[in-house]
Amino acid sequence: MHMDNYFNKLTNKFRNITKENFLGLYIHGSWAMGGFNPDRSDVDLLVVVKDSLDIATQCKLAKFLLAISYDPYPIEVSFLTQKQLENWTHPSPYEFHYSEGWRQSFEQQLLTDQYEAINNDHKVDPDLAAHLTILNHRGIRWEGPPIDDVFPVIPRTHYLSSILADFQDCLKNVEAEPVYCVLNLIRVYWYVKEEVISSKLEAGEYGLTSFPQEYKETIRKVVESYQGNRVREFHKEELTSIRDYIQSEVEKRVGGSSV
Repeated sequence: MHMDNYFNKLTNKFRNITKENFLGLYIHGSWAMGGFNPDRSDVDLLVVVKDSLDIATQCKLAKFLLAISYDPYPIEVSFLTQKQLENWTHPSPYEFHYSEGWRQSFEQQLLTDQYEAINNDHKVDPDLAAHLTILNHRGIRWEGPPIDDVFPVIPRTHYLSSILADFQDCLKNVEAEPVYCVLNLIRVYWYVKEEVISSKLEAGEYGLTSFPQEYKETIRKVVESYQGNRVREFHKEELTSIRDYIQSEVEKRVGGSSV
């Protein structure tokens, strides 16, 4: 599918569902940063609306996203109001969110007319600080006002808090999800060392040129697996070794209590 047509289709559908409330659609993540892998990447989107979305509108969005996500790419999208962006807090509230992790819950609720997860008055997401930072630095305005006119500048402390939460998860899950976790650990290391905001693929390429020699074969395997060139086997020892090295280096820079 031609990606211009794909993003136009999403934009038109979101506008049709939210009507005059729609303000803009913006792309962040791997597509915006040039590291998109059709076989493994999500399409990462932020949609801005003028005012809150009622439950009927949220249910229409859920039904549409259940149908379009994985046709052909998985979608992760958050809808935010202008007020939520103007009065930025961390973790940020949002109006509506969809990702594949929500699929089963949404399907069940739409089936039974129970909308707790869709219509929850206390929806906040710490990941939004990272999403908006990436959007501000590397994002694409597909439709709507310029990014600088709509989105706030995210304090560095909020961005760091957001990526360190994911970093913690990857420290625990590196053996279960070696490709995602090793690339993400390197991405956080690169940021705390040089304040570079990177895609996972860029982080892997950085690791290949900048990490100690003993870790480069593991990083090479991770990058090849991410690109889909070869599915590589990983050993526990190599994964825990690079994990421990990165954790130690990050702790030196942000303090052990923060990691």
